Amino acid sequence: MQCPIDGTPLVIADRSGVEIDYCPQCRGVWLDRGELDKIIERAAAYAPPPPPPQAEPQMSRGYDDRDYDDRGYDKRGHDPRRRKKKGMGDLLGDIFDF
Repeated sequence: MQCPIDGTPLVIADRSGVEIDYCPQCRGVWLDRGELDKIIERAAAYAPPPPPPQAEPQMSRGYDDRDYDDRGYDKRGHDPRRRKKKGMGDLLGDIFDF
C-alpha cells in the first residue's frame, strides 16, 4: 500500500496488539478496519472510575489534628513507594511510538 500523502510505500507495525500502517517519510499513520475499535476499547479500560458520591458533612468527633502516625507518607497522604497506574496517554504512546 502506498502513502496517500507522498506515495512512499507504507510500513506495517504491530504495536501492543494493534496493527498500524505508517509512512516512514511523512510519519502519517493509517489504521486497518477494526484497529481503531481496539484502541477505543483499550482506552476505555484506562478511564478513571466515576467519583464517589459526596458524603454529608459530619460533626467533629472530638479528635484533635495531631499526627499520630506518619509511616512514611508524604504531605498529601500518598505512599511514595506506590507506583502510578498507566494512563491512556501511556497506552497511546506505546502504540504510536515508533
